[in-house]
Amino acid sequence: MTCQAIWFDNMESAQLTPGAVLELFDLIRAGQSQPPRPISGSCACPACRHALALVHDFERTNRITYYRCVGCHGRLTTFTQFLVEKNFVRSLNPAEVSRLRAVVAQIRCASCGAPIDLAHDAVCSYCRAPIAILDADAVQGTVAQLTREEQARRPPMTPRVAVESLLSVPQQSSSPAPEIIAGVLELLFNIV
Repeated sequence: MTCQAIWFDNMESAQLTPGAVLELFDLIRAGQSQPPRPISGSCACPACRHALALVHDFERTNRITYYRCVGCHGRLTTFTQFLVEKNFVRSLNPAEVSRLRAVVAQIRCASCGAPIDLAHDAVCSYCRAPIAILDADAVQGTVAQLTREEQARRPPMTPRVAVESLLSVPQQSSSPAPEIIAGVLELLFNIV
């Protein structure tokens, strides 16, 4: 986690369940005690060992950057860019960049740690990541939305569902018969 980046196999990031996104969000928060380190300009794909290409993309209304395998094996995404992609962090609009320039001359890129001269750039000159902010309302809204989606994705665990899931587990020879387990659970949960 010290590199503060995640490797996703091809299309893996887009296929994450809401619960998986929330778990990654928690892991990223836990790893934020370390300052960001620049990603090497010569990163290679773990599958084919070819150099990764820097990609500029859009997700919703946010501009994101990541390093993609030219052979379509996957991509390397920094923690910050993952948070932007999943809408926890948002890109600044031009008016917000202007207001920031009025009070700050230089900031550090949250994605790679390089300095950004706000007088000349609104993106990192090293990794080309756009300036983004952690918006508390955006974080709260995204967490709430993902939680709702995950709860809707999973049916509630009723006693009947619990019994059916226990009965679907292969029984070992030393285990009681499934009918006995079902009978005991029916008595405990008063299932008919």
